[in-house]
Amino acid sequence: MKCDYCGRDEALPFVCNYCGGAYCADHRLPEAHQCTGDLTQRRTITAPQTTTFSWQTPSYTTAPPPARQGRVFSVIELRDIFIAWLALGVAFSFALSGGAFYFLGGSEPLSYAGLLVGVALVTVGPGFVFHELSHKFVAQRYGFWAEFRMWPMGLVLALVSSLIGFVFAAPGATYISGANISKTENGKISLAGPLTNVAIAALFLPLYLFGSGVLYDVGAIGVPVNIFLAMFNMLPVGPLDGAKVWRWNVFLWAVVFVPLALVLAFLYGLI
Repeated sequence: MKCDYCGRDEALPFVCNYCGGAYCADHRLPEAHQCTGDLTQRRTITAPQTTTFSWQTPSYTTAPPPARQGRVFSVIELRDIFIAWLALGVAFSFALSGGAFYFLGGSEPLSYAGLLVGVALVTVGPGFVFHELSHKFVAQRYGFWAEFRMWPMGLVLALVSSLIGFVFAAPGATYISGANISKTENGKISLAGPLTNVAIAALFLPLYLFGSGVLYDVGAIGVPVNIFLAMFNMLPVGPLDGAKVWRWNVFLWAVVFVPLALVLAFLYGLI
């Protein structure tokens, strides 16, 4: 897709929430593209002119949908969520059994394999998917367009790494378009993901403390996995959520990160 101002090809354009045009990174701000919109009006959610980015080719392939309000999912987004959730469930079920080779070649009955997949879908899937969707919902609350997109190579890496008993999981990300995002808005959008993981861990906690059998297994996996996801994403480095929260409010970052680190250390018997 070409920038409306300079004509440069842009695979993931920025959409101006005032005039509705699509622009490259250099011209994403209203003052950079001589915006003709009314800059005094409150932002509203503006869908990009095209939203079906193809991972196979760096181009957008279908006509634009109308502008949307609220927590709306596109067909492409629902597809990506389903595929990412299913792939993570399969990958983590392999890892929980000690690796796919043991999982596929072991003497355990087929029902055991199905049970592991089910446990992984219930515990790990929500941790990753709802983490990303919370970014989407908060971004929409601030008037930005946001959609989840799976990363096919990340899902392949997750499945391949599960062959040896661990999972390198990078299922995808929430893409956000819009201009004039503030440091505070960016920080709150980023913080929503880790806090969602904390909430999910809290839902699994009663099963971990009081459950038995399969219910205990669900809790014993759901709690540490979600606490780990929250803590890892709060690391103040690179593109992780923690770096954006740190830039917004260091004190708030510490209030969230330090307890997560202590809880995770306790769960793994380090303290």
